[in-house]
Amino acid sequence: MLRVSGSVQGVGFRPYVFRLAVELGLTGAVWNEAWGVVIDVEGDELALAAFEDALSKSPPPEATIERLQVEPAPPIDHARFAIRESALGEGASRRVLPDLASCPECLSEVATRGDRRCGYAFTSCTHCGPRYSIVLGLPYDRERTTMAGFAPCAACTHEYEDAGSRRLHAQTNACSECGPRLSVMSADGPSATNAMKHAVAALRQGSVVAVKGIGGFHLACDATSEDAINRLRERKRRPDKPLAVMFRDLEQLAREVDVDAAESVLLTGSRRPIVLLPRRTRTDLAPQVAPRLRRLGAFLPYTPLHHLLLGGFGGPLVMTSGNRSEEPLASTNAEALARLEGIADLFLLHDRDIAGALDDSVARIVRGRLQLLRRARGYVPEPLPLGFVASPGLAVGADLKNAPCLATGDSAVPGPHVGDLESYEAQQVHERACARLIDLFDVEPAWIAHDLHPGYHGTRLAQAYGRPTFAVQHHHAHVASCLVDNGRVDRVIGVAWDGTGYGPDGTVWGGEILVADLSGFERVGWIRPVPLPGGDAAVREPWRMTVSHLLASGLEARHGPQPASGVVAAMVRERVNTVPTSSAGRLFDALSSLVGVRDRVSYDGQAAVELEALVERTDDASGYQVPVEGEGPFELDPRPLVRAVAADVARQADPACLAGRIHAALADAILEACRRVRQATGLGSVALTGGCFESALLTDLAAERLEQAGFEVLLHGRVPPGDGGLAVGQAAVAAWRHKSLKAGAE
Repeated sequence: MLRVSGSVQGVGFRPYVFRLAVELGLTGAVWNEAWGVVIDVEGDELALAAFEDALSKSPPPEATIERLQVEPAPPIDHARFAIRESALGEGASRRVLPDLASCPECLSEVATRGDRRCGYAFTSCTHCGPRYSIVLGLPYDRERTTMAGFAPCAACTHEYEDAGSRRLHAQTNACSECGPRLSVMSADGPSATNAMKHAVAALRQGSVVAVKGIGGFHLACDATSEDAINRLRERKRRPDKPLAVMFRDLEQLAREVDVDAAESVLLTGSRRPIVLLPRRTRTDLAPQVAPRLRRLGAFLPYTPLHHLLLGGFGGPLVMTSGNRSEEPLASTNAEALARLEGIADLFLLHDRDIAGALDDSVARIVRGRLQLLRRARGYVPEPLPLGFVASPGLAVGADLKNAPCLATGDSAVPGPHVGDLESYEAQQVHERACARLIDLFDVEPAWIAHDLHPGYHGTRLAQAYGRPTFAVQHHHAHVASCLVDNGRVDRVIGVAWDGTGYGPDGTVWGGEILVADLSGFERVGWIRPVPLPGGDAAVREPWRMTVSHLLASGLEARHGPQPASGVVAAMVRERVNTVPTSSAGRLFDALSSLVGVRDRVSYDGQAAVELEALVERTDDASGYQVPVEGEGPFELDPRPLVRAVAADVARQADPACLAGRIHAALADAILEACRRVRQATGLGSVALTGGCFESALLTDLAAERLEQAGFEVLLHGRVPPGDGGLAVGQAAVAAWRHKSLKAGAE
């Protein structure tokens, strides 16, 4: 008897076991249980040894065996080997596979004339297709997915039972006779005839088309048409934020962006995230896809539906999230028709329900390594090892870029990207996402973790659960998330730089140097605080932070719109409607506005992103200083930097040169701060974390300097460095605290 746990459901594991056993002349049975797979196998000793060896060394491509336990059992004298019906019940571990991009074999069938699946938009097999987005419960079988309502036809049933078919026990198996179907809805009403042709024709006419995919809706339009993109931006109320572009194939993509070998593997693999890539100088894409940015979010089709749509249209398509600004992703036909009315001219729908809404993941390669900036389709709900065994609990995350996280056993299970929780609708989606994690993994949370900020929706939700709660300071959670990402639990130097985090002293933190592990943290350094004038208004209008930093630096605050700048200057001087902030994100905002890049923003991080995009080279980026001052707790003093930038702006220096010097000076300051901490503590590992390290340039400059000085640098990979990874850190800290409390009580 073998008990196999890990990612072994929904990956063709049982069919693989069946074929392997038959090939080796073994008898017995294999079946799913909630926690994994059970194999009852008997036969010749040499054959059994070969079976176990093959199982552990060469499982199916998407399977991950975490534990293979062999138990002796009395022989039953099975007549043959069979795949049994799954067993229901509780278990120690439950795994759900992420949604997987279409495999080459399925795409070949879709493209081959005469094949019974030619042109079928929902073709899949045991190697590919939806998993998390359709699962209603475990074990993973068709009756516990949103495919349950589609009874397979005779041909599909034969494939499902055929030992030689790659669709043996494929729970998503279907065809045009028995499976999900496409339809369109336009101003003329619904139509189920030639739905794909209708959609392609609308795109060619410059229309905006809402497309229902695996985890929700996209809004699609011609990526080469300025008029189409302008209409989409105006209707969606998204004036500047970059739009992702889907290309037909890698060859077409490579004509518009630069792609290296590691990025090509990421683009063409089974996860298919949006990948941030350098744009080419000459391009057919409309400039409005990513205004004033050097990088483009590019990705390839990952379902037959997308392949058919891109193949029919021919050129690249904008494929952005199907929602209005500040609203959650639409995932049902009814939601899309109601909420995207006035944005989309036509709706390409299908009749398979989405059990778990999922946006597209966003990734990049940093220093040769994958780094997720948004963890969603293709990666959710893959578990991450915590490094210790935890009582089950839920971390609700932050109110920006929210993604909850479940802790169970020795794993953290990050949930789907929800987004900002400003609206009531988004808060409802967040609550449902938390509930789905708990239900799907069948846990009863012993604790709930949340941010320290008392006004966050997550804080109120945590308290409403009626279970013990753990408030985790924002930047401590960032460092903890980086520790989990790197398989660590030890003390490190944490450089936690972002826009906003509630400090225990009631001020706004964001430029922190911490000494931290999962049990706690010490704040050993920070960026010298300045007043934050007007709260959220300063986030939307970076010129306000320029006024604050100019005054703090002893300079005249003649910056920004008049007479508003005078009013803000008075607020800062008199400390009216202000709160001190050490935020690195707000410092980047101030410098961006000072250089002339961005006075107002329409999306989070816009000023810093556009400042980074100015930089052409950093090898000559020297001359600016951010001194590290003070004994014991120290401050990184930005005043000399602000004065130097202001002087260079006054003499009309090249903004690109200034932007490079700014990034280099802040990387130098990080190095000096970490040297101070190493001298005092002996610590030599540095975690670079927080939203500011979504900047590839700052990350690379800081990491290079630290490594040259002999530090071990911990970067984010599978956990986003920004607030999208915060719940992972909350979960790790709370689980550690709960474990320690239990140990102390025993």
